[in-house]
Amino acid sequence: MLQAVPKNVHIYLESNPNPNSLKFVVNEMLVPEAMSFDFPDVESAGISPLAKELFSYPFVDRVFFASNFVTVTKKEDVEWLEIQGTLKEHIKKYLEGGNFIIEVKENDGAAQEEETDTIKKIKTILDEYIRPAVEQDGGAITYHSFNDGIVKVRLQGSCSGCPSSMVTLKAGIENLFTRMMPGEVKSVEALG
Repeated sequence: MLQAVPKNVHIYLESNPNPNSLKFVVNEMLVPEAMSFDFPDVESAGISPLAKELFSYPFVDRVFFASNFVTVTKKEDVEWLEIQGTLKEHIKKYLEGGNFIIEVKENDGAAQEEETDTIKKIKTILDEYIRPAVEQDGGAITYHSFNDGIVKVRLQGSCSGCPSSMVTLKAGIENLFTRMMPGEVKSVEALG
C-alpha cells in the first residue's frame, strides 16, 4: 500500500494544455517514481480511496496520480474557478490525515513481451526524453508494445482527451523516435 504521511501538506496548482484538467502538485511524493495510476471513471478507482472520494463530486470526470501530483479532469460544463478550491482542500485534508493513496496488488504474472535491444532503447527514450515533459503537463505516457516499426503507447492523465495530445504524439514524439531510431521506428500510436 502506498501511503502519504506528510505532517503539513502544501499544494499548488498548475494548468496544462488540456483545458479540462488541472494539476494539483504536492510537496511530497505520492507514488513511487515511474509509476502512475489513471482512473477514467469511478468503477476503475477500486484501488484508490482518494480517487473514489474525488469521484463523489459530480464535476469530476477523471483522476490521475503520478510522482508528486494529482491531475483532475473536470466535466466541461463547470469552470475551474468554481471548483478548484474545493478539490485542493479535499486533497490537502485527505493527505494530511495520512490516508492510503493506492492499494497496490501483487503482479498477476501476466505474460510480458520479450525485451529486445530495440525495446530497451524505446523505453529509454520514453523515460529520459518524453516522460518528464508529459508529466510536467499533468499526464503520463507508458510503453505498450512495438511491432513492425510501430511503437504503441498509452496516454494517461491530462493527456487523455486533450485536444493537443495527437499533435504532440505525431509532431513531437513520433519525430523524436524516427530521428533517434531511423529505420527501426516508423510511427507512434496511442492506445485507447
